[in-house]
Amino acid sequence: MLFQALQKVFRKPVYILLALITSSAVFAFAVWLPNIPLIVKVMGHPGISLTQKLDLPISLLGSIATNFTLLSASYTIAIAILFGINVAMFVYFLWRRVDEVKQAGVATGLFGITSGVIGMGCAACGSFLLTSVLSLVGASGILAFLPLNGGEFGILGVILLGVSLYMTAKKIQNPAVCKITI
Repeated sequence: MLFQALQKVFRKPVYILLALITSSAVFAFAVWLPNIPLIVKVMGHPGISLTQKLDLPISLLGSIATNFTLLSASYTIAIAILFGINVAMFVYFLWRRVDEVKQAGVATGLFGITSGVIGMGCAACGSFLLTSVLSLVGASGILAFLPLNGGEFGILGVILLGVSLYMTAKKIQNPAVCKITI
């Protein structure tokens, strides 16, 4: 069922393009996130050439191999890919079935996306967003008690995005409409 829905959606190049652009944007955001201050400083510096300014973000994409653990790099890549596929399938579904959207599949996808974004991080800073937000309330020490130091949120994000993908595929393949018989 999942593969038939994927084939149905990705027959059209526009959905392939949407998935690729979305996945690339999510991946770039996740990899650049720990380096945002550096990127902002370099981009705003008048003494640096435009070529060097453009080269920095591109070269920082390679930090997935050096700044991330194998686990965090794996779920960061998986989240980016699943996110892109999810967005393309959801857009396809919305265009075809605007009136039939059920809250359960949408909510699971949103929880998966949220958990995935919270769990993204490199080896140096751990779950970057989670520690930033939780440290405001003094709860970042809780991550020390988790076996994967917050990597659980990235794994949870992958699982929830997978469930969302399955639920969206199910809705694409088996729409909730009555068949008209003559």
